[in-house]
Amino acid sequence: MQNTKTPAAKVNPVRWTIRDVIFLALIGVFFGLIYQLWSFAYYAIAATPLKPYANDLTIGVWIMAGPLAGVLLRKVGASVIGELLAAAVEMMLFSSWGAADLISGFIQGIGNELGFAVTGYKNWDKFGLLMSTIGATIVTFAWDWFQSGYKNYQPGLLITLLIIRFISIGFFSGVLVYWIKQLVAKTGLLK
Repeated sequence: MQNTKTPAAKVNPVRWTIRDVIFLALIGVFFGLIYQLWSFAYYAIAATPLKPYANDLTIGVWIMAGPLAGVLLRKVGASVIGELLAAAVEMMLFSSWGAADLISGFIQGIGNELGFAVTGYKNWDKFGLLMSTIGATIVTFAWDWFQSGYKNYQPGLLITLLIIRFISIGFFSGVLVYWIKQLVAKTGLLK
């Protein structure tokens, strides 16, 4: 009996195709809309006694475009570009953070990108997403240390915020992105 399965095409992590660019643009637009809507969840939490935790509880959603672009496209730089595009769309939708969205998008994308870089851009599955989660957690927490005044917090609060941030990013940008990748793979859109 003849084998009718064709071997999967090897993905070049550096070469971009028109299909990749279109897919990346769709991710950016979709998540830019999600990010803008998600700001209402942030403000709802910030209006309660949970205000000190609002940023870390909600950050996982704001980081989803980067790892999703990474695992779907499997390209060097896809995480940074995907996150920047989503941040640009969010900003153009009159985000309350304005142009600061672009800085946040870049920082978040770099965190994700570093995670995939640690794997040598060879693991776009669970391990790659774990590294992406760790990278995004560390980089964004370091950014908030300086930018958002975390350096003035007590050690107990800092540890709590770091754990909450890791769980938020791990669930939304790790587990949920993995599930989305699995669903997209079933459609045949992935190479």
